[in-house]
Amino acid sequence: MNMKSDDIILSGKGVTKIYGFGPNRTVAVDHVDFSFKRGEVISIVGESGSGKTTLAKMLLGLTSLSDGQIYFEGKLRDIRTHRQKREYWKNCQAIFQDPFASFNIFRKIDAVLLDCIRLRHGRRLPDEQKVEMMREACRFVNLKWEELTNKYPFELSGGQQQRLMIARIFLLRPKILLADEPTSMIDACSRATILDMLMDLRSEIGMTPIFITHDIGLAYYVSDTVYIMEHGRFVESGSADDVILRPKEAYTRRLLDDVPKLHEEWDLSTV
Repeated sequence: MNMKSDDIILSGKGVTKIYGFGPNRTVAVDHVDFSFKRGEVISIVGESGSGKTTLAKMLLGLTSLSDGQIYFEGKLRDIRTHRQKREYWKNCQAIFQDPFASFNIFRKIDAVLLDCIRLRHGRRLPDEQKVEMMREACRFVNLKWEELTNKYPFELSGGQQQRLMIARIFLLRPKILLADEPTSMIDACSRATILDMLMDLRSEIGMTPIFITHDIGLAYYVSDTVYIMEHGRFVESGSADDVILRPKEAYTRRLLDDVPKLHEEWDLSTV
């Protein structure tokens, strides 16, 4: 796919992460290249240990690179100082797998949402405007602000906490959202609702969602572009239709074979 440089919001060349030294050396991410287009929905798919979560942490700026470069909006990303990281995090945010571990249990929901407003808009907004912004963010995810204010996140269900994380993103309005297994800990009905909310959010604020997942079915459902990751490398990439309906690599085909099909007898020989 030919893309103008202005269309590419996040890219990497030779991105690598190595843990340890000598015989204990582990290459978690092995010289991967990528170009993520502004506004497209991307999925990075792989089994546990494939390196996808390590890559996500590097994209977010939580883990340093051992080698390679990451470019944001065409410029080499520089996040060496806290101020530079804070500026980058205005534009690149995440939703994590475990909602119960994503919030500080000692901070009330009001404080969580106010932090988002301050990060994006500073401290100068009137209190009434801040409350209305929090109320609007809660409405977007089908929560009632009046039922959340003065509560702690642990007082909510898992599904409500996931919605609260999306409300944070609504307030922050980042250009990039890294969603690391965002629906793996909630029931099937809530899962579809959360995915629809993320897609609505993409349309609302024009962000680029990047899903980090082992679920190849989810990747096909939501993605424009899919990257298949094995042992720290991208072994296949392309449009969702090309990768999932017409896979070229044996690893991709095995991931597809591992998806249970209702009309076929399940093969449990590899379990």
